Amino acid sequence: MGILDGKKAAEHFKEQIAREATEFTRLTGKKPYLVTILVGNNGASETYVASKLRSSEKVGFRADLIRFDDSVTEAVLLEKIGELNRDEEVDGILVQLPLPAHIDEKKVIMHISPAKDVDGFHPESLGKMLIGLPTFLPATPYGIMELLDYYGIETEGKHCVVMGRSNIVGTPVSLLLSRPTRPGNCTVTITHSRTRHLERITRQADILIVAIGKPGFLREDMVKEGAVVVDVGIHRIADESRKSGYRLVGDVNFEEVAPRCSFISPVPGGVGLMTIVGLLKNTLLAAKQRRDR
Repeated sequence: MGILDGKKAAEHFKEQIAREATEFTRLTGKKPYLVTILVGNNGASETYVASKLRSSEKVGFRADLIRFDDSVTEAVLLEKIGELNRDEEVDGILVQLPLPAHIDEKKVIMHISPAKDVDGFHPESLGKMLIGLPTFLPATPYGIMELLDYYGIETEGKHCVVMGRSNIVGTPVSLLLSRPTRPGNCTVTITHSRTRHLERITRQADILIVAIGKPGFLREDMVKEGAVVVDVGIHRIADESRKSGYRLVGDVNFEEVAPRCSFISPVPGGVGLMTIVGLLKNTLLAAKQRRDR
């Protein structure tokens, strides 16, 4: 059983990104510039944003954070995004999700300029991805593809089962894995909350992408021997034995499933770190495209 070590892979890609960012700054006199908007004080979001900011600065980007209280109106948030769209210095805009219930996430995503959509969620970005045009890929699926590529996971002709159909992970990663690329050329099945006989389907998978949003959902009896399992989930669960009072787990019951796998990604230390790689790659691409216009 091998570990798809997101930390090791992420450091490899960050070194590449840092070299390219240094050259970009030498040629243009400016650093790639990412602005993140955080609404409220969700603990998980705070952690993610702090990691994204540290990683951005580490690879030589300029990175700023704009904070709003969770009572901010949708109009005020959209106005700020509009300002950033018009700001010629800003290369990438990231609005950390989830947002408070009174704000329409789809409206916010669509308000971000496609040229600065470094999370890859805008309909224009997704549409280009669908037909194979160069674009910003959704950060988590992008990170998953890079992780598989880094570890040389054979995907061509394999049956990949994606658990979860969200627009953020499940649907886009299924499209990427089915494309005639490397990694890619998979036969892909998407499962979701209405899938019947789920275990029968998951036991057929050579590769399992688990993004179902339920801690420890994937169990030993749902996985065939030798499968590759990529765990996208991350959850805080109470653990009195830890100083923090909690521990992080994924959508996969790691202790049960890992012995059956040829490769498996851990939580933490797996896909989350690679999501940041996807974001950094998109930001660097956005900066280069703005330079070339």
